[in-house]
Amino acid sequence: MDSDNGGQILDSQRKAAAEIARRKVLAAYGKTVSEAQPNVVNGSSAYAAPNSSHMKEEPINSRINSESWKRYHSEWQNYYQKYYSNYYSNAAKQYIAKERLKDTRAQAEEDDIVYALAHAGGREKPTEGLKLRDDIRRKATDNAKKTRKLRKFIPIMAGAMVTLLILFLQYNRLIFAPIYAYVSPGNAPASEIEALDPTITQTVSADPRLIIPKLNVDVPIRFGVPLSGVMAAMNNGVAHYRIAGASAYPGEIGNFIITGHSAGDVYSSNPYKYIFSGLERLEEGDLIYVNYESVRYTYRVTNKTVVEPSDVDALVVSTDKPLITLVTCTPLGTSRYRLLVTGEQISPDYEGSSKQESVTPEESSESEELPSNEPSFFENIWKFLTGQ
Repeated sequence: MDSDNGGQILDSQRKAAAEIARRKVLAAYGKTVSEAQPNVVNGSSAYAAPNSSHMKEEPINSRINSESWKRYHSEWQNYYQKYYSNYYSNAAKQYIAKERLKDTRAQAEEDDIVYALAHAGGREKPTEGLKLRDDIRRKATDNAKKTRKLRKFIPIMAGAMVTLLILFLQYNRLIFAPIYAYVSPGNAPASEIEALDPTITQTVSADPRLIIPKLNVDVPIRFGVPLSGVMAAMNNGVAHYRIAGASAYPGEIGNFIITGHSAGDVYSSNPYKYIFSGLERLEEGDLIYVNYESVRYTYRVTNKTVVEPSDVDALVVSTDKPLITLVTCTPLGTSRYRLLVTGEQISPDYEGSSKQESVTPEESSESEELPSNEPSFFENIWKFLTGQ
């Protein structure tokens, strides 16, 4: 369409369409009009034959009477009536469809309200559809509530787990030490460690060992360990160390000192951390054996005592007999006190035995405390931080 004269073209097209429609209506009724009205030609009465050429040449109005005009207008009225009838009918159908959709939605909302009221009142659910929808909503709501509750407890649970882990690292020896006190802390089965006749001096292997049949202990002894190396020596068994006034070896008159661990962390690699865990079970009269330089020495328990860790002088005793003192920590799982178990040599005969020798300068360094168990978790951290 031309933008300059588009309005004129549109108007002419509309007029042409109207003229075509008018001619179609007239053509439909042309035959009726020609048959109904006679033509006078040369003074005679006759009917004009309907042909298109005649209709084009003569004016149409001259051949249409009042009855034809009525039919003409009636046909147009019928046309417009059908047109608008269809138009309003379709519009009405669309309106009805929209109203039904609104009614359906309103009914669904009303059903939700009715169900909510019925559910709150404890009545049964009205429809299966509502039941399914409610189950889904309820499950989703319950899951959301559970998730929110769990999220609140996550920090608490994490803190509790960390706390329990730290407590286990620090105090696990309190749990396991009493257990190992009643099982074999050494490597030998109990059936292989038996009490021997203390009146018979036996020749044994040169491997130095400590044997306590009642506790099922059969462990290597490291002899002559300096004070600075006692803790390391107890990783390989029990240790013999010397201080001024308690420096005897087996068979010598004086106090023969052996120390060992009674507890340690369960994750420690030391296989002898529980070797003296059952030392509290020893009573007066129980036997202790020491293999030293291919000779087995037998001692009978005479005394048990608990002292402070700083009471080093408790090991220094005035005696004319060969004695043995086993030293470990007590109570089990701690290093709070020291347990001293003292025994007197009953085999071999010690009459004429030499007295204990004085300690060498290397061994004469003063110790402020008796040896202890392995450091605990926090003690290790403290030593790491302080560089001790």
